[in-house]
Amino acid sequence: MEMENPPTSASELTSLPAMSWMRFAKDLYDGRIEQICILSDLERMKSEAEELRQLHAVSTTESEDTLRAKTKKERFDGQSWDSLKAGPFYDVLREHKDVLPDEIPAELPQDKGIQDEINLVPGTKYCVTRQWPLPRYQVKVIDDFFESRRQAGQVRESKSPHSAPTFCVKKPQGGWRIVRAYNKLNDATIPAQTPIPRKDVIIDSMAKSTIYSALDLCDGFYQILMRESDVALTAVSTPSGMLWEWLVMPQGLKNAPATFNRCVTHLLRSPGCERED
Repeated sequence: MEMENPPTSASELTSLPAMSWMRFAKDLYDGRIEQICILSDLERMKSEAEELRQLHAVSTTESEDTLRAKTKKERFDGQSWDSLKAGPFYDVLREHKDVLPDEIPAELPQDKGIQDEINLVPGTKYCVTRQWPLPRYQVKVIDDFFESRRQAGQVRESKSPHSAPTFCVKKPQGGWRIVRAYNKLNDATIPAQTPIPRKDVIIDSMAKSTIYSALDLCDGFYQILMRESDVALTAVSTPSGMLWEWLVMPQGLKNAPATFNRCVTHLLRSPGCERED
């Protein structure tokens, strides 16, 4: 339809004859349509946008407040044995409760067939970053952390020529996250090429499934051993003057996520874990 004097008022525009979607798309593609007008109730749109903004602000505030109020203990209590009683698999889980302990035993984990390996770029000598001073209360937090790891057999005192500093980061829910600054070691580490599954691929592979389960490993990295020859490379210093090295895989290593994924894949490929299509 061609018009020498296109309508400009809303009443004239709304009285125009209808056009099919296919015809509209074809004419738009062929360049026959010079101008498109969108009719909308501006005041209504403003009102709805303001309502959405207020709802988003309220929900965001509530979720943040709830997250702060909910401690780590409360979140884990929601996954306790009592909370699972109403589930259909409670009896099976109780039968195999030895693999689902409430606390990880204070000992080195068993060798699962996968160890974290650190392969350095040829010519690398020593990876050293000096420890910087921290406030006294953070020093105590770090010392308490490593003492608990020592009692669990996960770290030991070191004489390594390598050293990375340790510091604290405040958690949103309270408490401190202990961080190892392995920057120089990671720069000298040959990256692992173990593929990390993409979320969309995982979701696609779950098509037509009717039962879904999730396993949340407690201190998952600490359940993987370091290769003995690489233990000295993991050495970290503390503000109190200690030097520790890790017997299990610490967080912060360049290839730690790839090693963890490789371990999970290895375990799920084990006999008895085959997928049934």
